[in-house]
Amino acid sequence: MRKRLCVPMITLVLLAALTACGGGTGGTEAVDLRDRYHDMEGCAMEAVVSCTQEDLAWEATLHCDYVPGEQSVIVVLAPESIMGVRAVLEEAEWRLEYGEDSLNAGTLSQEEISPAACLPRLMSALRDGWLLEENEEDWDGVACTRISVDQSGAQNGKIVSTIWLRQDDGTPLRGEIAVEGEIILTAEFTNFTFYDTMTDSAA
Repeated sequence: MRKRLCVPMITLVLLAALTACGGGTGGTEAVDLRDRYHDMEGCAMEAVVSCTQEDLAWEATLHCDYVPGEQSVIVVLAPESIMGVRAVLEEAEWRLEYGEDSLNAGTLSQEEISPAACLPRLMSALRDGWLLEENEEDWDGVACTRISVDQSGAQNGKIVSTIWLRQDDGTPLRGEIAVEGEIILTAEFTNFTFYDTMTDSAA
């Protein structure tokens, strides 16, 4: 049985690091690319997530198993000081876990934006966000389709997610989340697999 913890000082430091950052129509290409995400059973992804809001600089490598409408699990792969910490997202509620212990993390930003939720939020934006902009753009020498979508925040803040999808296979290369015009989170994807692709490979 999982034990609920009181919040000791060391956990507050960890929690501060993880949480201190506060479908429209479009071109045929964008619609086709987004259809894959809207119809997917889920995906597994890894990315280097960075937060540079105001004077805060934070970076971690995260692995995320994302299942639309169900539970998403994010595991910290680096840095070593917080490696193995898990964030579990179920609808609007999420918590941090370590080993046999669980911490109900709550929400610490007005628009409920946190580094731990960055990757699931980008997938949600691709699936259901209102399309603002679509264009072809190279990123780091890779031909991409750049898509920007709007998702109104719980507190009526303007949240815009921008995702660069590789033109050769439609998988994400980079993502950004901006609140009220300020980019607070970036994700550099290092690995991405659709669940149906994993199933096909296993077969």
